[in-house]
Amino acid sequence: MDAFTQKCVEFFKHDRFATNAGISIVEARPGYAKVEMTVQDSHLNGANVLHGGAIFTMADFAFAIASNSHGRVALSINASINFVKAVKVGTKVSATAKELSIGHKLGVYEMEIRNEATGELTATMQGTVYRKDDTLPGF
Repeated sequence: MDAFTQKCVEFFKHDRFATNAGISIVEARPGYAKVEMTVQDSHLNGANVLHGGAIFTMADFAFAIASNSHGRVALSINASINFVKAVKVGTKVSATAKELSIGHKLGVYEMEIRNEATGELTATMQGTVYRKDDTLPGF
């Protein structure tokens, strides 16, 4: 794991919701992040497929890492998700976040959630962050 990714892992270990959901950071660099999770029984909805909230959580965590990777506190002000394909228990899924635009106060990001084994698209998400003047410790 490279030094930048390790710095992100260290900072985001305090994200208790993502940690409890079983999501781990795979890669991070300025304006980009990749996270992954293996779908467990606790991630399933009533139809026995990956819950939309779990998918959103993964994408939102990648979004948080990518948008905060410049060392300034960035908080989501808008996010929209589209679910494309169902995922079952035991499947490893990943979410990537890519910066599309960054300014002094706003940043725009695009996320993709994929089945790691097949590469199939599971969902897409778009989001905007508000960039505060506060800096992140360790960045």
